[in-house]
Amino acid sequence: MVHIFTDSFTHIIDGKPATSPTAAPVIDPATGEVFAQVPVATYTQLEQTVAAADRAFASWSAKSWQERGDVLHALGALIERHAEQFTNLIMREVGKDRGSAAFEVDLAAQAISGFANHRLEDEIVTNDHGRSTKGRYRPYGVCAAVIAFNFPLIFTILKLSHALLAGNCLILKTAPTTPCVPLKFTGLAQSIVPPGVLSVLYGGDDFGKAVMHEAAAGVKPLTLELGGNDPAIVLPDVDARKVAQRLFIGAINNAGQQCFAMKRLFIHEDIYDAVRDEIVTLARHAKVGNPFDPETIMGPVQNQRVYEKLKSLIADCNAHGYKIAYEGEAGPAGSKGYFIPITVIDDPPDDARIVREEQFGPIIPLLRWKDDEEVITVAHDHGVDFTADDTEYGLDASIWGSDMERIQKIADKLYVGTVWINEWAAMTGDLPMRGVKHSGIGVESSKHGLAEWVYTQAFVCRESLDGP
Repeated sequence: MVHIFTDSFTHIIDGKPATSPTAAPVIDPATGEVFAQVPVATYTQLEQTVAAADRAFASWSAKSWQERGDVLHALGALIERHAEQFTNLIMREVGKDRGSAAFEVDLAAQAISGFANHRLEDEIVTNDHGRSTKGRYRPYGVCAAVIAFNFPLIFTILKLSHALLAGNCLILKTAPTTPCVPLKFTGLAQSIVPPGVLSVLYGGDDFGKAVMHEAAAGVKPLTLELGGNDPAIVLPDVDARKVAQRLFIGAINNAGQQCFAMKRLFIHEDIYDAVRDEIVTLARHAKVGNPFDPETIMGPVQNQRVYEKLKSLIADCNAHGYKIAYEGEAGPAGSKGYFIPITVIDDPPDDARIVREEQFGPIIPLLRWKDDEEVITVAHDHGVDFTADDTEYGLDASIWGSDMERIQKIADKLYVGTVWINEWAAMTGDLPMRGVKHSGIGVESSKHGLAEWVYTQAFVCRESLDGP
């Protein structure tokens, strides 16, 4: 039996569930059918939510770091208690296979408990002769967070953990196509957080743009985690079979819908054919199907917008005559879901759309290279190098090989937020997560991420009016 949350999904305003005059459908991406309805927030409800958060701010910010951290620990335990329901809801709403969905739930519980222990201590500058000066950290007040569709629980936790720990009150705005997970989590969280401290609203794209417009017009600070066109650079001194397994997972996990997925696989010419053939073998044996089928390795992409873009990329590859090393089945026969076949493109040209654009799906371009400086330049020309005129992204990169001196020389020239060497997606709550260029502004995770939710204040105190 599939255990899933069966009650309705609502906004949470001032600690209470709230509905709206209109509702929006939520689509199961594996079937193309509506499985839930969610209320669409009005601007009056937004104003009510902000007012409630403003009322809650004084008492919440007055609590100690430890008290607020204890609340986060309790929220982590809440996720663990409802792990199966959240796993099944993610499978239904996002289209993830069970392993990927369960991983997201487990990571969310671990992350919030880890973030709960982060602290920003006052920095004492002077403390003598009755006069003290220090820098201290103060919460902003009422904050907003927009949740991405591809990891609705993880991104909810990433946003709220440091926001609440720092003493802010937070309003979550769900993604238009995956609202159920953050709506349900925030509802359950009301048994732990005071009213108004953590709220959630569902709204469409226009609702999110209104938040961005307000931030710009009011000169509000922003943190943005955006996309990437992440390269994986494979040196000739690796085991083709072993590295192919890592590359394949990094490219198709969550149907490729990850900002840090391996988007372009640069494989040295000496090992190119062997790695390509291993990747094709893996793709041939990977079942694309309904997430609730235990044999499924990869489910559908999450929404029609991503689905249509990926179909256009495959059509573009075919129209230009690029060699297709493998194109699999697009999910179960007759399905109306958003299934895209795992597709391996064999050494397309540098100016191909599949190379230049972030595909955000299971279409894998393999690119042959020979010279170290050449691969750095080509990788840079497609979204990594801060100095190149036509660049856009700079999120992550990975390098695979045995020659550590050679790897280090390549790594030092990559202008990205994260470099992985012989690993991928190895992230902890104590490491900063950020992008450069169009991949983002600011930092999430680690104490650096916590610092994004506060402003620094100079504090000068003289104990009396005596003295100079």
